[in-house]
Amino acid sequence: MSNSPTPVLRADGLVKTHHGEGAPAHAVRGVDLRVRHGEFVAITGPSGAGKSTLLHLLGGLQRPDSGSIWLDGECTDSYSEARWAVERRKRIGIVFQFFNLVSNLSVADNVELPALLAGVSPKRARAEREELLAELGLGGKERSMPGELSGGEQQRVALARALVNHPPLLLADEPAGSLDSKGTREVMRLLSRFHQRGQTILLVTHDARLASAADRVISFFDGRIADDAELDGTQSPGTGISGVLQLKD
Repeated sequence: MSNSPTPVLRADGLVKTHHGEGAPAHAVRGVDLRVRHGEFVAITGPSGAGKSTLLHLLGGLQRPDSGSIWLDGECTDSYSEARWAVERRKRIGIVFQFFNLVSNLSVADNVELPALLAGVSPKRARAEREELLAELGLGGKERSMPGELSGGEQQRVALARALVNHPPLLLADEPAGSLDSKGTREVMRLLSRFHQRGQTILLVTHDARLASAADRVISFFDGRIADDAELDGTQSPGTGISGVLQLKD
């Protein structure tokens, strides 16, 4: 991989410890990671392994205690909160387990907001929103409020919001974690569709079905990468999805 083009995302030696009431929780312990343009990478492992913390570090939502993150070859060590906010509008789309939609804004406004904040004209923001909602099967729901939608519909709105600015990188944190099996299949199908068009995706999930849509699966355990396998049939025995399933148990 050393002679490959600059990775869209690179992490070196990431460490994050949470200090709460009890003993310090070592959520991320020295993680190195490279994500190439166009890759679909799933990070999977048991609850409490540190997967979501890792994703939050990579999206600038939390700061590492040590280590560095690079976006398209640019080191983010000196980024302020404001700069990270700009990156999340332009270069990084994020989808969360509980949708995080703005409850008092309509579906249309939720999707258009990141585009308007990024300086896109209202006319173009509306066009992007209309195209995405139609593709995601949400045509006619523009005026609905998030609370009027099913969980699966809310997650599709959240996906539209994350993709409205065409970010090079999509981070998805347990995007089907609060959905039923139909909603999970929907999310899986949509992520696969956008990946086939060249979208780079980093997915955190405890669900082996979702992970199976990726072309690379990283097993995360106790704050560390326990396994990193390409899902093209070349991984060694005991890695990939079978290893994921063992880890989940």
